[in-house]
Amino acid sequence: MNRERKQEYNDLGMTVREKLLLMLEAQASWTKNIIIRIFLYLAHTWNEYIESTKQNRYGSKKLSIPRPELYVIYVGDRKTRPEWIRLSEEFFEGNKEFLEVNVKVLYGEGKGDIISQYVDFTKVYNEQVKLHGKTREAVLETIRICKDRNVLSEYLSGREKEVINIMMGLFDQEKAVEQFGNEKKEEGRTEGRAEGHAEGKLEGKKEAAINMKAEGLPEGMIAKVLDVGLSIVQEWISGTAVVR
Repeated sequence: MNRERKQEYNDLGMTVREKLLLMLEAQASWTKNIIIRIFLYLAHTWNEYIESTKQNRYGSKKLSIPRPELYVIYVGDRKTRPEWIRLSEEFFEGNKEFLEVNVKVLYGEGKGDIISQYVDFTKVYNEQVKLHGKTREAVLETIRICKDRNVLSEYLSGREKEVINIMMGLFDQEKAVEQFGNEKKEEGRTEGRAEGHAEGKLEGKKEAAINMKAEGLPEGMIAKVLDVGLSIVQEWISGTAVVR
């Protein structure tokens, strides 16, 4: 059985006039490993940019790549968390002679700006999950409360169905991972049964990807929700992929 190659992707990445690359990652629990993850995302994105612009990385001409700005949105309690986290300080005892990566941490401490509203939305969502579990009711209550509090209300009013699909997709993904773990523990399972389960899951993911695209979800988000490579999602959507 062949497995699709798992690609690096982050929560949000965009280029501005081919000069500036903004990369944003959301984090609910504090970890310095975010520096490594976002650096890997950056390297992967640069690689794709070089290929898409048909530049020769082995030639003598200097490559043209967009300047990066790296951010992480932290939705937990700030306490004494820093404004910046730096690769050299966290992993190399301050030695930055050969490599440095700086990531700015955003805490949503503004007054009504989009980052603050996103953090507020996440906190409401976490509260509702505690009350209702990872259910549709928790999602609907989160949306209702945030609309009432004018938190992302304009976006939620125009894209409520899309938001519900994304969040329910995340729930389904977690459930699928749990079920897969249970199946791996099942004694006496044959290789044929294993392949059958895996193919069935890929078929389900393919159908979900097509439906999510029809609802207007970006392909990068679909790949993250379904935990498959972006190229696989693009093939599924274009109708050229064979589940394998």
